[in-house]
Amino acid sequence: MTTLVVCSGGLDSVSLAHIVAAEGELGALVTFDYNQRHRREIDHARQAATRLGVPFHLVDITPIGAVLTGSALTDTLDVPEGHYAEDTMKATIVPNRNPIMLTIAFGMAAARNLDTVAVAVHGGDHFIYPDCRPGFIESFAAMQMHALDGFADIRLMAPFVHLTKADIVKLGAEAGTPFAQTWSCYKGGAVHCGRCGTCVERREAFEIAGLDDPTVYEDRAYWRIAVSARGG
Repeated sequence: MTTLVVCSGGLDSVSLAHIVAAEGELGALVTFDYNQRHRREIDHARQAATRLGVPFHLVDITPIGAVLTGSALTDTLDVPEGHYAEDTMKATIVPNRNPIMLTIAFGMAAARNLDTVAVAVHGGDHFIYPDCRPGFIESFAAMQMHALDGFADIRLMAPFVHLTKADIVKLGAEAGTPFAQTWSCYKGGAVHCGRCGTCVERREAFEIAGLDDPTVYEDRAYWRIAVSARGG
C-alpha cells in the first residue's frame, strides 16, 4: 500500500505522516494553499516531507479560497479565543474545505498510482466541522468509489476519526513526531498565541496525554482558564 497523506503542517496531519511512514507506506504529502491566514503551516508540511524523504505537493487553490468567504480563517473576522468546543469556533468553518481538498487528493492519487489517501480528521472536530465527521468520511469514500470506478481503486483512510487530540499526541510521540515542528495556531503569528481554540486544544491534549508540550506560546497559561470556563 502506498499512501498520499493530506498534510496541513499541523500536529494531527504531521503525526499521521510519521505514523504512515513508520509503517513503510508513505508515498507523498500534499498540502493546500487556500489563502488561510495561518499559511505558515505550509512550511511545516514541506519540512515534514523533506524529513520523511517523500515528494511534497503544494496545490494552490487560493482562487477557490477567495470565494469561500465568511470564515475567520480566510476573511477579516477575528479568530475566536477560548475552548475549541465553544460555539464561537464555528466562525473558523471554511465551507466544503475537506471535500474540495480530498477530491483533488484522490485525483492526484489516481494519477500517480497511489492506492490510499489519508486524512487526519479527529473526534474533537466533530462538534464544529461537518466535513470531519464519520458520516462524511463514509459518504465521501463511497462517492469516490463511483467517481473512479473502472479507473482506480483508492481507499480513504481516516484513522483518527474516532480518537481525541490527546490520543493523537500519544500515537504521534510513539512514531517520533517532532511536535515543535508542527503548527496549530489559527492566528498565524510568530509563535502560537496560546489563546485561540486550536492552541487551547493543543495545550490541553499534551496535558491529558501526560507529555511535555514543546510548543512556544505567547500565553502559556490561558488554556487552563478556557478549560475551566467549560467546566473541564
